[in-house]
Amino acid sequence: MTPTAAPPTIRATLPGPLDPRWSRLTGLHVDGTTVTIDPDYWFRFESPSWLICDWDGVRDTLLPVTETGDQALEQTVLNYIRQHGRTTTDPAEVLATAWHVYAHLFRDDLLPVPGLEAIGPAELAMLRQAATLMALNKVEQDGHIANISPSWFFGAAVPVVFDLDEEAGEVIDEAYHGTWFNESRRIEAVKAHAALGGRLVHGCQSGGNLSGGVVAPYGTDITAFRDELAALRATCITDIRKHA
Repeated sequence: MTPTAAPPTIRATLPGPLDPRWSRLTGLHVDGTTVTIDPDYWFRFESPSWLICDWDGVRDTLLPVTETGDQALEQTVLNYIRQHGRTTTDPAEVLATAWHVYAHLFRDDLLPVPGLEAIGPAELAMLRQAATLMALNKVEQDGHIANISPSWFFGAAVPVVFDLDEEAGEVIDEAYHGTWFNESRRIEAVKAHAALGGRLVHGCQSGGNLSGGVVAPYGTDITAFRDELAALRATCITDIRKHA
């Protein structure tokens, strides 16, 4: 798939390193904490701006908040984004923010996870890295997919990058989609994703099918989003698997 449009080459220095094997994906180059993204990395790139909130504020102010009987957690998070959200055109800032979000959500001190014994520190590192790269993908409020890259389909990309067999890849996919099947982790994820301007919306529905996901703004037309993703999914996954 040829990108609709693409930015100049993106270079970002992250708070921590990525595995160099991410460089197996077309247009993506990793050297320690430095990530370089060339235009041919994208399946589609139409929107070079993102809504974010400063991570320090989310960590210190929003993460400690608890839901009450008067206001749902999601409304509290939406109000926070309305008050503190800002638009950035710096993809490096988005990636650095995402690194902090997922370093928190997939932190090693939450292990072990009952019922998910196959998930260990190595698997959490894969989730942190993949989710960080996914942050540059974008869906507009009308459901249109503006930016889409191989990292969107992380269930297909992670096995290529980390030399996983199909079964191991499915374990990673399930851990991502199920938020560890733990309500405490889901609540934490709702709050943390405010730093990326929205909430995590999965491409998969009743079961994992490698459709990935995106942090979408509250109020996104999910039906339009799913219809467009369904039309793109097979072509994108086939392209990713060429690197296996």
